Amino acid sequence: MKRSTITATSAALAGCLTFAAVAARAEQTALVLFETKGAQALRQEGMAFLEIDPEAPDYGKILARIDLPPDMIGHHIFYNPARDRAYVTSLGRSELWVFDVSEFPYRPNVVPVPDCVVGEDVTFSEALDRWYLSCMGSSVVIVGDALTDEPLRTITLPQPWPHGITVHDGIDRILLTSTSNPADFSQAGETITVLRASTEEVLSTHKVSDKPSPSGAEPVEIFFVPGVEPPLAYITNVTEGTLWTAEWQPEADEFAFRQAFDFSSLEQGMPLEVYFDAAGDRAYITTALPGHLDAFDITDPQSPQHLWAAEASPGAHHLVFSPDERRAYVQNGLANIDGVNDGSISVIDLETGGKIDSIDTFKDAGFTMNMIALTPEAQDNHTH
Repeated sequence: MKRSTITATSAALAGCLTFAAVAARAEQTALVLFETKGAQALRQEGMAFLEIDPEAPDYGKILARIDLPPDMIGHHIFYNPARDRAYVTSLGRSELWVFDVSEFPYRPNVVPVPDCVVGEDVTFSEALDRWYLSCMGSSVVIVGDALTDEPLRTITLPQPWPHGITVHDGIDRILLTSTSNPADFSQAGETITVLRASTEEVLSTHKVSDKPSPSGAEPVEIFFVPGVEPPLAYITNVTEGTLWTAEWQPEADEFAFRQAFDFSSLEQGMPLEVYFDAAGDRAYITTALPGHLDAFDITDPQSPQHLWAAEASPGAHHLVFSPDERRAYVQNGLANIDGVNDGSISVIDLETGGKIDSIDTFKDAGFTMNMIALTPEAQDNHTH
């Protein structure tokens, strides 16, 4: 069953709804960053409030929207630990948009970050009251004050094109991927850079490919597995199509890296994001080509065991869970790149591994999507 319930015009009208109306109608609301699909001259961008509860009368409909600049290319949404601010990164502008999400309507504070070209990911240190923004085009990390959102410093990195970034306060470490040159994707990195969070000192770099250099592995995202001791991170290599682990070695005060899974065995490519269930025994990884959601048993997190692959659509990227974790909603769209910018949301049954629906609201209106996230009052287990 497909849902095609809104046009671009009616989407704009939906933005006039008050928060009271949204709250009264919404059963489970997702935030979606969307933009005009393809290289059209007239462009729209926005952040939409989408109903995703299949039992709700407004299922698949846009309840409200916030318009964004047409050249922003809003890319990711990250909540601070208190979940009262949402940080939206921009591929098109040297800006970080920080939304106050404690009340509706969400109002942005646009933070200029002139040293940042192609802003990608944000992560937070609660211990240091800092946020960190990776900038793939200028090969730097911006350090910001998490209380005031004032940019404080720019860290220059030994390896170019940072994208994925994560911090672990317990071991005072920041990990960064070296991904690819956004001006020429044929130039790809192959390393993880390790920093000491408290001093911002670069400690080491580590290759995450068993192939000869330059391997073009292109590590893109990195996530600490929740609740695991010693700390363990998962790394997705988008071009090589592999999953790697970085395991903390307490005696040596460093990480050990190794390959854990090869998606080519499933005839899949471009692994991207990793999500974890609340119990901590399942990991779900999206692959953009041809578009799947893969489930892994991580009872032994050092050796993830593949369980099933659910068919999504080209560009399978981010996801959100239903409250009971029986369904996943997979956003199909990767940076508006032709062939992986489908624009639909695949609804996956997490018990059977089957696709049970497709929400085509944005696709049918001529949009693709860059991000899906739950609204801040919901909790999730995404660990940037």
